[in-house]
Amino acid sequence: MKSASISTLNDDSSFDEIIDVRTPAEYLLDHIPGAVNFPVLSNEERVIVGTKYVQESSFEAKKLGATLIARNIAHHIESEFATRPKNWRPLIYCWRGGKRSSSMGHILRQIGWDAHVLEGGYKTYRAQVVQSLSEIPNQFQFRVITGRTGSAKSRVLEELTAMGCQVLHLEELANHKGSVLGASPDSHQPSQKYLETLINAKLKKFDPNQIVFIEAESKKVGRLHVPDTLMERIRSSPCIQIEASIEARLAFLEEDYQCLIEQPSFLLEKLQHLKALVGQEQLNRWYTYIENQDWPVLIRSLLELHYDRLYDRSQLRNFEDYEKAPKILADNLSKAGIQKIAGQIIQMMNQSK
Repeated sequence: MKSASISTLNDDSSFDEIIDVRTPAEYLLDHIPGAVNFPVLSNEERVIVGTKYVQESSFEAKKLGATLIARNIAHHIESEFATRPKNWRPLIYCWRGGKRSSSMGHILRQIGWDAHVLEGGYKTYRAQVVQSLSEIPNQFQFRVITGRTGSAKSRVLEELTAMGCQVLHLEELANHKGSVLGASPDSHQPSQKYLETLINAKLKKFDPNQIVFIEAESKKVGRLHVPDTLMERIRSSPCIQIEASIEARLAFLEEDYQCLIEQPSFLLEKLQHLKALVGQEQLNRWYTYIENQDWPVLIRSLLELHYDRLYDRSQLRNFEDYEKAPKILADNLSKAGIQKIAGQIIQMMNQSK
């Protein structure tokens, strides 16, 4: 069967499966969304082959590499691909569209499957993502949801999504709530490259003729950076303020940060990062609140002494129309209250058309 390849993923919907044959470590760092990892070399095997290439010769490295690749492809065929139908049409890629993907593609084609290899592999795909992110944010009109910490901005975005709106939820993609206490104790953030992959993939699915809602973010979400062009578009876009009462915010935060309340050692560790801003004496007070499980007092103190001051300064500095932005007043951040806020935002957008 004749070899086949494609240069872009514009017609990836015509493939039944996208197969990443790179190592698990390469796949974890970044991969095409929806791709499944069937490595032809393990992390350790790739190191061994590379070492042999440097210390002995390319010939010896290729012999070993061919043996390992053939063995791993055979395993994948036996354990996974054997149940695929005759008309199965996979797209395969490796780092550059070279030996690893070509080897699997060749064997699958010899069996009779219409297997294709992505031309240029992941390296070309990554270059396309970088180029796209420098351009695609400029195609959209954003509305930035602002509000002090605890105003349920992320939950509002989730409701807007459920109501059929276009939403770019950066904190969800970055797996971080965007503050010093925003990390999840039980999971990690993706790599910077994979965050960019996810953002690009999301934007490509949106209609440029429809508003995209996004939360006001700083340049970093946890340890990850928001792409520059997107950051510029966020800061130059009109805002909508959620002005929630302190009582509503306290109740919401106590529920929303249950994972930290249930793991006080993790909370104590994160608060240590604020020592330079508030001093050891204030930290000791917070530690006492945690020890006594006095969560409302702790949360109010964190808001008043740190989060509100920081957020207000940041919004005034980064958003020209922040003070003039329309406000939605809220004294209820329950599920029903958040749905009401989302509905008000949609009504506001419809009235402005």
